Amino acid sequence: MTIDLHCHTNISDNSMSTHEVIHLAKQKGITHLAITDHDTTKGLEEASSIGKEVGIEIIPGIEISAFDFKRNTRAHILGYYVIPNHPAIEGLCNPFIKGRHKNSKLMVEKIVEAGYEITWEQVCQYAEKGTGVYKQHIMHALIEAGYTDEIYSPLYKILFSRRTQDGQQGKAYIPLQYIDVLDAIRVIKEAGGVPVIAHPGQFNNYDAIPEWVNYGLEGIEVYHADHTKQDEEHCKHIAAAYNLVQTGGSDFHGEYGPTELGCRNLGLENVEALKRRRESAHSY
Repeated sequence: MTIDLHCHTNISDNSMSTHEVIHLAKQKGITHLAITDHDTTKGLEEASSIGKEVGIEIIPGIEISAFDFKRNTRAHILGYYVIPNHPAIEGLCNPFIKGRHKNSKLMVEKIVEAGYEITWEQVCQYAEKGTGVYKQHIMHALIEAGYTDEIYSPLYKILFSRRTQDGQQGKAYIPLQYIDVLDAIRVIKEAGGVPVIAHPGQFNNYDAIPEWVNYGLEGIEVYHADHTKQDEEHCKHIAAAYNLVQTGGSDFHGEYGPTELGCRNLGLENVEALKRRRESAHSY
């Protein structure tokens, strides 16, 4: 039995479709798979239907791209068992999705001005099945044009880094106005879901977790490719101290990421713990 509680599709920033991801999961022996596309629940109903056809339990999820304005750092909040197309989530996330897409167009314009021969229309082709253009789609176009051979190459940092090694911004860097992390936790709960802090080691969100628990945070992602063994142990300690559900997953992005589907396996007890939290919080 293999369980993966963090996976994307081409509705956000994976190179593979929902159908392709779920059939790959079947090949890998995955029995429980959470679809957690960025800032949208689009496609979850289709995913559930495909899962039933192939015999995989699909956990409807989301990963909201948020920001901790109190500590001036990014934070990603996973939501499990959310109701697809819930107005609370759509009302918060849809404007952000549109803003990201607009930012991506401006970034492509900067890249073209810098002398790279790609077009906005070409970039959009790679994102046509999703909610908008991501940096991965821009890099895909640059790979096809021969400027680099992988997504997260040195060119990615040259173009998109908030701060480069010499203290400058990336050539195409444009800041995004992210969603407030407390709003992310709130709408996930309003949509019937269980909010979980994603890969806190990546953004060093540890100090904020006790405060977020008071706002309704119910879980912590322990197992993630960006986490060291030290991060995992720290997350387990926090989970025990604040009675948080432990989760983990591959954060699979197909060709747009370095990890393999199912590479961070959990036990069935983690899924059952999420279900109990959902039922406990929404039993009324």
